[in-house]
Amino acid sequence: MSVDPHHQETYEQVLAHLKGKQIRLTETRKAIIAYMIEAHHHPSAEQIFHDLQDQYTHMSLATVYNNLRILIEEGFVSEVKVSNDNTTYFDFMGHDHLHVVCEICGNITDFMDADTSLLVKEAEQKTGYQVTKNQFLIYGVCPACSLKK
Repeated sequence: MSVDPHHQETYEQVLAHLKGKQIRLTETRKAIIAYMIEAHHHPSAEQIFHDLQDQYTHMSLATVYNNLRILIEEGFVSEVKVSNDNTTYFDFMGHDHLHVVCEICGNITDFMDADTSLLVKEAEQKTGYQVTKNQFLIYGVCPACSLKK
């Protein structure tokens, strides 16, 4: 799988990081990394497997999950778990953002430029925790589902 030239630097940074940690850079791992960087949605492991299986016939669903686990551990991918849905979705962490989830169709949309720093700071002050990462889900009804009502 190839990477758009606009994302090439990010792709190479991820590969360099993994190589520096002596994590093997298999062709399937590179394909999953490229897929996640290029994804404009929040795919499930099953969707990634389905989309790549024709090109990587030796790849298994377990391979996809194992690679996602490594990318999560290394801080490049986050898990998005939506209420009332047993599927876990994944998001490449190339930018800070919130997720807005449609309660009807389950669509997940990125909400960019949201400043959560005050909330994080308040959480640290009131709990004594040192916040290392955060994930916010906002629920509502998407425009498409609103039109169907």
